[in-house]
Amino acid sequence: MNFNLPAKSLAASVALGAVGLSLVLPGLGKSASAQSQYLPADHVVLKSARNVDVKNQTAVLPIHKGNFNGKTVWYILTDASDFGIARDLDVHYSAKLANLTIGCPECVQEVTLGKPSGKFNNDAVVNFAGIPDFSPTRVLTPGPDGFPPAKAAPGAVGDAKYSPFIRIAGSPVIYNAPIIAVGDGPFDVTHHTNTAERVLAIDTKQDDDGPEATLLLARGFDSGQPILYLSTDASDPGAAAVERATYVPLLGHAPFANGDDNLGSSRERIFVFLNGQTGKNNPNAQGLQHVAKDGNLNLDATLENSSTLLTSLNVQGDFPSLDDPRHANAYSPLWDVQLGQWTPKAIAEGKNTLQTDENEILNLVGEGYLTGPGGAAYGSVFVVNCPPVAFIDERPSKDKADNVFNR
Repeated sequence: MNFNLPAKSLAASVALGAVGLSLVLPGLGKSASAQSQYLPADHVVLKSARNVDVKNQTAVLPIHKGNFNGKTVWYILTDASDFGIARDLDVHYSAKLANLTIGCPECVQEVTLGKPSGKFNNDAVVNFAGIPDFSPTRVLTPGPDGFPPAKAAPGAVGDAKYSPFIRIAGSPVIYNAPIIAVGDGPFDVTHHTNTAERVLAIDTKQDDDGPEATLLLARGFDSGQPILYLSTDASDPGAAAVERATYVPLLGHAPFANGDDNLGSSRERIFVFLNGQTGKNNPNAQGLQHVAKDGNLNLDATLENSSTLLTSLNVQGDFPSLDDPRHANAYSPLWDVQLGQWTPKAIAEGKNTLQTDENEILNLVGEGYLTGPGGAAYGSVFVVNCPPVAFIDERPSKDKADNVFNR
């Protein structure tokens, strides 16, 4: 994506919900203002995460040591394609990851194992075939109307062999293992020249907690409930800039656009709004124009400012906590971005309000209230890697409505 392109390129000029959570923002959740700063363990769906901080929208995750041509790298683990291994590692189970190499063998990088790294997180060191470059300067300058931006460039770019999805040589299991830092320190958690844009603190010491990092989360919804999730990679450079993610172009070939729950798909849908309502204190504010006008997308994320950064409140599809195993097990961290533009009819009739549920959105598409940008067909524009971490209020358990148009 190139945000310097003219308006006709808008369909390619989308990016996901920026960042951040403030307790005074609309859409936070009915009990967040009264609850503890940290979510209870039973609200955390990524069981390896701890200290999930609602006020500052952060979480602490274990980090694991890797190697690339003699250089130290650090990565997180969030998902595995095998149920037992996922439970053993306290990560999400995602059966769809097993489909990633269909038509795209390079979407999963094959790695090897070296020697164990230490006493606590006693992993064998992973030898990576490709890594991100964190040295570019992230650029995000809002445009005259906020979105699309006047300028945008990602702050991290994967090399030709880098994918966050890995498979250990000799094993069929696929893991989601994004690299978040390179080197042995010191680490730049202010301008992120050797860390991912969402790394706010990093500790590589082998102590009682093992190596760990504090990561900035994004906020959205699933099945009517407010959630927090990670955002680590995007297949589009403009999306990576807005998402504070690593640009990984080869992920755009992952099977397959608009695949969702069809045979061979590795993707699940996430819903993003282009022209939702705006205003910091507007309870119906949502989408890219909102976050571009009302947020702080031009800032580098730090521990000091994380609570002031806004979000576009994207809506995820199938979630690991859903009651129906058919939907819970259809979860994938690789989200197929569905970009929606409210039609003049929707705006005139007041339909362009805060949306929180996949099926309610799909029904609005079927009724003609939402299209793709500029009236294009509604559907996939690119993918992002966004594993969920926690829910803020009630557990997402089922969709709020039936999908009456069977989209």
